[in-house]
Amino acid sequence: MKWEGQRESENVEDVRGRSGGGFGGLPIGGRGIGLGTIVIALIAGWIFGINPLALLGILGGGGAMPDVAVVERAEPGGKPPASDAAARFVSVVLADTEDVWRAQFQRAGSQYREPKLVLFRGAVPTACGTGQAAMGPFYCPGDQKVYIDLGFFDMLRSRMGAPGDFAQAYVIAHEVAHHVQSLLGITDKVDAMRARQGQTQANAMSVRVELQADCLAGVWAHHSQKGKAWLEQGDIDEAMNEAAQIGDDTLQRKSQGMVVPESFTHGSSQQRVTWFKRGLQSGSVPQCNTFDTRL
Repeated sequence: MKWEGQRESENVEDVRGRSGGGFGGLPIGGRGIGLGTIVIALIAGWIFGINPLALLGILGGGGAMPDVAVVERAEPGGKPPASDAAARFVSVVLADTEDVWRAQFQRAGSQYREPKLVLFRGAVPTACGTGQAAMGPFYCPGDQKVYIDLGFFDMLRSRMGAPGDFAQAYVIAHEVAHHVQSLLGITDKVDAMRARQGQTQANAMSVRVELQADCLAGVWAHHSQKGKAWLEQGDIDEAMNEAAQIGDDTLQRKSQGMVVPESFTHGSSQQRVTWFKRGLQSGSVPQCNTFDTRL
């Protein structure tokens, strides 16, 4: 992925000097759940001997922190240092999501509000409660910010078999896609529906939300490549591999040797790859309607 020399976003806040603890610890559940949640549940199961399915019930909002319990405020962070290549990469990818989604919203006669992206280490206050590195990257609709501890990318490479810069770009694009869902009103509608549903139905609704975010990440990749031609051979395969590695069925099979579909919250490996490819090939937001489609 030829990202060097590309525009960097002004919407990156670096608070790593204020937070601490490193990449570890167990998260507080709640609304701000992200791509890495099921990955962390699996690893916590390995390390602490905890059933990943039980953890997913907590991380998915099934009995921990309410949607917005106490709104926590933090002073905006500064810009990351120019010498930090990982932070610069994140800034470049975020800038490109801004360009792509601004154009898509304009075509639809609307205006795109850019999210902030916060680099933190260990733990960080958010409008969705305390965010922890163990949650993986996540989006909080309460403050419209994406939160990332860059240690997550090291874990993807070393523990999950998902290396590569475009695999990392897919993570960022997926979380920005949750911001797009929030702007379109999808997040609020789904939250209202899930509040009236049982756990199995709520899980199924979460799967549709996450698969749509995968598809929207594919839409970003389609238009990004069309505009910049910066993807190289193997980049798309990196994203496909990551989507497959973090499918619910793959993670459950690795952690406990069995698959429990009714507990899925993000979708199977095949579903995640299929919906990312759908967005990538079509470049069309309407093609990402996972709610009126039989999965």
